[in-house]
Amino acid sequence: MTNPHRPVELLVAGAGLIGRRHAELIRAHPGCRLVGIADPSPAAKAVADGLGVALHASLGAALAARRPDGVILATPNALHVEQALECLAAGVPALVEKPVAHTLADGERLLQAAEASATPLLVGHHRTHSPILAEARRAIDDGLLGDLVGVMGSAMFYKPDAYFAAAPWRSAPGGGPILINLIHEIGNLRALCGEIVAVQAMASNARRGHVVEDTAAITMRFAGGALGTFLLSDTAASPRSWEQTSRENLDYPSSDDEDCYVIAGTDGSLSIPTMRLKSYLAKAERSWWKPFHTATLPLERADPLARQLDHFVAVVRGTATPLVSVRDGLQNLRVTEAIAWAVARRAEVEVAH
Repeated sequence: MTNPHRPVELLVAGAGLIGRRHAELIRAHPGCRLVGIADPSPAAKAVADGLGVALHASLGAALAARRPDGVILATPNALHVEQALECLAAGVPALVEKPVAHTLADGERLLQAAEASATPLLVGHHRTHSPILAEARRAIDDGLLGDLVGVMGSAMFYKPDAYFAAAPWRSAPGGGPILINLIHEIGNLRALCGEIVAVQAMASNARRGHVVEDTAAITMRFAGGALGTFLLSDTAASPRSWEQTSRENLDYPSSDDEDCYVIAGTDGSLSIPTMRLKSYLAKAERSWWKPFHTATLPLERADPLARQLDHFVAVVRGTATPLVSVRDGLQNLRVTEAIAWAVARRAEVEVAH
């Protein structure tokens, strides 16, 4: 796209919950325009009519009818790779919702095609665009914590019974919190602490009794030598999750005094998202007998989905490269799959790169 004064014309594939959210953000954005919805479901007509845009029965039909400047793929996971390949073939940049692929093999196929193409693909790990995450990364990169030693993380929340009744697949293999929820956390932890090179894990289904886990305890080894622990549960009455602490998705109630990550280094530690920093001002002071200097880092709050759209518009215009590439999205999937393997094998699993 070469005209910087013309709004970027975007098509949304998928009229489900996240697709509708993307469509609303596009309509509210001064730099882009929604030009259509692609979805074969009967319910999609009401969505398209409500938005005042054309409805297409498939992505292929939409691309043939009117070539948009960009596409947001908010379709079921199993469709992501084939539809992203369609966009590459048409030369249309796409934002592919996470996970980037349904399987690692499909993800590898998309990676090969994406890296051989001049058409950019952005993967929708929207938390990467969070100003909270950006401030935490800045603190780490600026050396405020010293050399990283470890991270403690949690994603503990209670999904009501209606969540499972509405979609029974969520209590079947592939539907537990490891494969549904954990990939978000892996993206955050990689952004903050570097590459995860090995994992161990155990899981339990003792509370819900589903075939799949409701709780998992995970340990991680990072490339830089730091270690991490993570507690994941969809049946814990706890607010210690990103959604319930970050205040980035206002659909969730917020606990302002809670954190979901604590990152510790040789000079200090940072609690996220309260951004409470405890550090030694001089290396000579480092001792458990010495008090910490305490501070709270300044923090901007903004909707990362809206910031992701800003970034995608820049990617479509050719003024930015994807912050989350197919390679990044695939690595998040590799780590998540390795954790599932670690549970099944009851052993340490090295993560491929």
